[in-house]
Amino acid sequence: MTSILGKPKALLITVLVLTVLIISVLGGALGNALGLGFLSSSLPAIQLPAENVIEGEGLSTPLGAWHLMNTMVTAWLAMLVLIIAALFIRKSLNEIPGRFQALFEIIVEFFLTLCEKVAGKDKARRFFPLVFTIFIFIIIANWMGILPGFGTVGRIADPTEIAHHKHVSYEDPALRDYTADLDHDDSHAKPDDDHAGVLDSVKLHVFQGQGSVAIMTPGSLKEELTFAEYGEKDGLIGQNKRAGHLVPFLRSANTDVNMTLAMAIIAMVMVHYWALSILGVPAHISKFINFKEGPIGFFVGILEIISELAKVISFTFRLFGNIFAGEVLLMAIGFLLPLIGIMPFLGLELFVGVIQALIFSMLTLVFASMASVSHSVDDHH
Repeated sequence: MTSILGKPKALLITVLVLTVLIISVLGGALGNALGLGFLSSSLPAIQLPAENVIEGEGLSTPLGAWHLMNTMVTAWLAMLVLIIAALFIRKSLNEIPGRFQALFEIIVEFFLTLCEKVAGKDKARRFFPLVFTIFIFIIIANWMGILPGFGTVGRIADPTEIAHHKHVSYEDPALRDYTADLDHDDSHAKPDDDHAGVLDSVKLHVFQGQGSVAIMTPGSLKEELTFAEYGEKDGLIGQNKRAGHLVPFLRSANTDVNMTLAMAIIAMVMVHYWALSILGVPAHISKFINFKEGPIGFFVGILEIISELAKVISFTFRLFGNIFAGEVLLMAIGFLLPLIGIMPFLGLELFVGVIQALIFSMLTLVFASMASVSHSVDDHH
């Protein structure tokens, strides 16, 4: 303590950190229980599936309705970032590299050397483009998910839309025609009796303004109300205020299981394509359909097929689970301790983003290397 008091700068930093910590505690959800919570915003509605950015039935196509999802928008933005970076690097290539080119060359050289150590020099050149593309796409998509605006800016899903997603019939009382006959049946303002308990405890967030874009603002936690409370107020919650859930325009691409599944399928299709091109069709197919070695060989082939399917599942849910859990963690910590509480977890998510990208790309490389080696005994003589 004496050493800190003797250093004014250290003392000032300590006081500032403690001040911000106290403000975070009192301004967050913990402080809201004490009547404060001036920084606390409503905890976003956590959804496993990606959400529709544009309200409605979607764009009609010959294959059916097409919906623009928030994870799809983020994936496009990640691809745009990579395209712009590639064009910039190509335009600025020089024999004497600048800082950005030198950094990129270091990363490429590291990955190419790693591929050569795992798969050998000849195969590495074939595997490298896809392996490196998977790595940089996943890491960019993961890191974009912690940028400001992700999960906090979007459109408002009104109570009717929320009830629809829960398969409950509901009419928003704020939109009812009060000029109708006084004997009008009031049951339309409430969910069906059989489903009354489904919605009553569901929280509705309150947003300011009537525009098409909404923002999760600090201090909005105090105005939260349930469906039951909303119905008791007949949807009248104040001037220029709307109740509902925020549907963010942007959400981390890898929190959508469809994205991670698509990458897993691409990776495994390319693994088998490389194996077929290197070993030939008969040699590769014999790993899975083998009658020459009797019942044991046939049974081993069945296990190999199951193993390949398990790889797709493992690829898919490892990346999805880690990134989705990280997003939920950031939401929860930002809800409880805004400002300072989320800082260390942002650093953790940066690290997890790199690790998950490295795991996915390296497993693709390892699987490709294993698949391109023949299991036949004759090939070893």
